[in-house]
Amino acid sequence: MTATMPVNNATLQPFGLLHGGASVVLAESVASLGAYNLIDQSTHYAVGLEINVNHIRSKREGMVTAVGVPLHKGRTTMVWEMKIIDEEHKLICISRCTIGIISINK
Repeated sequence: MTATMPVNNATLQPFGLLHGGASVVLAESVASLGAYNLIDQSTHYAVGLEINVNHIRSKREGMVTAVGVPLHKGRTTMVWEMKIIDEEHKLICISRCTIGIISINK
């Protein structure tokens, strides 16, 4: 699963750097959507349970891309790893997210 995000006024913190929270949102979005695509969407949904993020390099402008892969695909939980890179493929951030797979109560 991949997603991109611009680094601009909407995603910068007050010192002009990519906001760590924006990276967290991107990482969890990739994990949640990736997990959602692997489940029976008519009977279950996916929710974030835990996320860990390490910010490796700062970024002031341009675009970042999150690439997520499942490390564990269980019946009730999934664990995803996301690497956020820039246009030059430099590592900006790495994240691990645990996703809960919840049954829809009808």
